Amino acid sequence: MMPPKLYFPTAREKEFAEPVAKALLSLHAALDVETLWKAIQRVINASIPDSVIGLTLQHNPVLPMIAKWTRPIGDSFFNAKPLHDYLRAHPRSRFVRISEVFPEQRVLRKSDFYRNYMVLSECPYAIGLLFWRGRLLMAVIVIMRSAEQGELTERELGLLRSLYPQFQTALRRLRSLEHEHAARMAFEEFLGRLPLPTILLQWNLKTVYLNKAAREFCELWKEGPEKARIMKGIATIPPEILDRCRVLKKRWEHSFREQELHATDRHEVVRSKKWPQLRATVDLRQLDSTGVARPQFFVECEELNGAREKAAPLPHLTRLTRREQQVARLACEGQSNQEIADQLALSLAMVKRHLHAIFRKLEVNSRSRLMALMR
Repeated sequence: MMPPKLYFPTAREKEFAEPVAKALLSLHAALDVETLWKAIQRVINASIPDSVIGLTLQHNPVLPMIAKWTRPIGDSFFNAKPLHDYLRAHPRSRFVRISEVFPEQRVLRKSDFYRNYMVLSECPYAIGLLFWRGRLLMAVIVIMRSAEQGELTERELGLLRSLYPQFQTALRRLRSLEHEHAARMAFEEFLGRLPLPTILLQWNLKTVYLNKAAREFCELWKEGPEKARIMKGIATIPPEILDRCRVLKKRWEHSFREQELHATDRHEVVRSKKWPQLRATVDLRQLDSTGVARPQFFVECEELNGAREKAAPLPHLTRLTRREQQVARLACEGQSNQEIADQLALSLAMVKRHLHAIFRKLEVNSRSRLMALMR
């Protein structure tokens, strides 16, 4: 059996491959649409120079389509029915020449796409790279050529076929990053609206997240109920909580070396020595499902009932006016809006306005949440 023949690229091929490889690095480093668009231009210009390039994203009637071109292109919409008809006949096609959608030049020259796009760029030849997510069209990269350049050669088509998986991977990665960013923003907004003070710390005890209620809790822990009423909730995390995180950290490291991880190694409770009604629960959580990232500290803070005879509420309850506090107290006792109105000599509409203001200030959306907060 003859050994396989080894292939050694020529100097010209090496010279061509180097800029393409550098452009691909920027493609896979793209973090948003703008950097992706610049990287796509670099890759195509390194592979097929002097082309007019377009990128369209969000082929979805719910979202506005994003369209970018390397030359000024008309803003008018075009009749996409011929393209849709072609894709129905050739589902999930990856490469589509304009000559395949419009086999006759006469029909092509009468089309909206030709008048609005091809004439302005003086490019009678075009090919589209179509990227799919299931049956949904995710993106299209358009490459247009002048009459002098002519149709893409077989070599250039081969280059595009080899580059297609690279573009597809970059598009999917960008979509995943945007989903993660949207999920993170939604989660932070949700945490920010919680009345429960919540803190998230990295393994090195740097703060990842601290919602408004947590800042007020830290001020309460530091200054006490009286002073905390007039503070703006800018106190740092109490050292007692950070010390308990360090205890958990050492315990975790020891257990990890011994390969004996237990639930008790991840949980600690700390109380304020000065204000016994204040308590923080620290949990060490592995947020990365792969287990590669180090754990983070999730701290839930609370004020216990009955710990002191005259325990003051958390500072965020002081945002309420005297009348709103009266309405909130009666609502938490289970009285109806009408009963509250009768007892406080208010109109029913005024009681509803007070309740709306209370819910907005305390960031709750129901009486049950209000009762849980006011306990």
